[in-house]
Amino acid sequence: MDARFTAEQDEIRRTLRELLNKRCGPRELRAALDTPAGHDPALWTALAEQLGLPGLALPEAYGGVGCSATELALACEEVGRALAPSPLLATAVLTAPLITALGTEPQRAALLPRLASGTLTAALAVPGTALAAALALTGTGDGDWAGGGRAGGVQARRAEGGWRLYGQVDQVLDGHSAGLLVVAAHAGGFARSRTLLFLVAGDAAGVVRERQTALDATRPQGRVQLRDVEAELLGEGDGADVLSTLADAGNVVAAALACEAVGAADRALEATVEYVGQREQFGRPIGSFQAVKHRLADVYVAVQAARSAAYYAAWAATDPRGAGNCATSHNEPADARQPIAAPPEARLALAQSLEALRTASAEGIQLHGGIGFTWEHEAHLYFKRAAGDELLFGPAHRLRAHAADTARLFETSAEREVAV
Repeated sequence: MDARFTAEQDEIRRTLRELLNKRCGPRELRAALDTPAGHDPALWTALAEQLGLPGLALPEAYGGVGCSATELALACEEVGRALAPSPLLATAVLTAPLITALGTEPQRAALLPRLASGTLTAALAVPGTALAAALALTGTGDGDWAGGGRAGGVQARRAEGGWRLYGQVDQVLDGHSAGLLVVAAHAGGFARSRTLLFLVAGDAAGVVRERQTALDATRPQGRVQLRDVEAELLGEGDGADVLSTLADAGNVVAAALACEAVGAADRALEATVEYVGQREQFGRPIGSFQAVKHRLADVYVAVQAARSAAYYAAWAATDPRGAGNCATSHNEPADARQPIAAPPEARLALAQSLEALRTASAEGIQLHGGIGFTWEHEAHLYFKRAAGDELLFGPAHRLRAHAADTARLFETSAEREVAV
């Protein structure tokens, strides 16, 4: 394993950081949060047209850049530093890989180029609060999370010429504004039910959407109601292994989220270090006090350890034949760049990164003193990102518990032999 970044990876990070520094400062961030969509469409257009960010990890055959999950995760780190509200996570990390893996050739040809160009945004609608379970981050992803119809979630039934969906999904990332919804639904009746994915246009008849008030305003969420909505099955036939595909996608999602959390934690620490070097008490900067130095040193160690874990998870979530090099990936067949079923490193990295972000943001609020508790200061935004991500994708102890179960860490040798 070569842990060094390539020139292409360094360039992605540098150009993205420069753009976000210019276009997504604290004032621009707050203005974007107050828009109906919860993000700045002009910034999203710039990220798509100038950097090709939505299609960074999509195959060149469908208009993408052709890089790997590693480059996508590094881009997420820079987006996390700025807490930039954008459809990147919902579109490029959660949804596009599912369409790439499961979609038919006509579906991929119709949707992926529009996703790569940024002209179409997408959202993954998973019932209830089961996103982490569906992606096998905190559980086995066996399908019990899907619910069905009035009991919660979405029920699918066959109709003339296609499928119809009925139900409600809460807490859909960018669900109120996405042009395309990928909806997980129960089909086939409860005696032989199975979970399938369906494509639904955001403006389809029977779709009712509204933006929800979220703890973390930088991750806009929407409630989606499906009232006998016409839908298209994602994939060919209804025998696709949806649960396995979701679990495989969870590796890339966890790696991207881990890098994003590391970026946010690093920025929270950086802002705190700047502040304690300026604020004076007893005639000297408070950053010169040994107690403050020790606290910030502990945060620094936590952030650096989380960064190492997140980078390894990003590397492990990509096929080694094309890992970490856009130039190499351009010459590889498309399927060589798809996510592979990695061991539990990604879940462990996500747990460590979420804890590092929570520590860095909490210490930032404390060491900023009275101003750190005010609505006008940005410190609370990083703390809410930490809390919101744990609610959506964690918590950390469940991520670790599932990783331990996957690795069969606490099984005896006799239990392992029986399982085999």
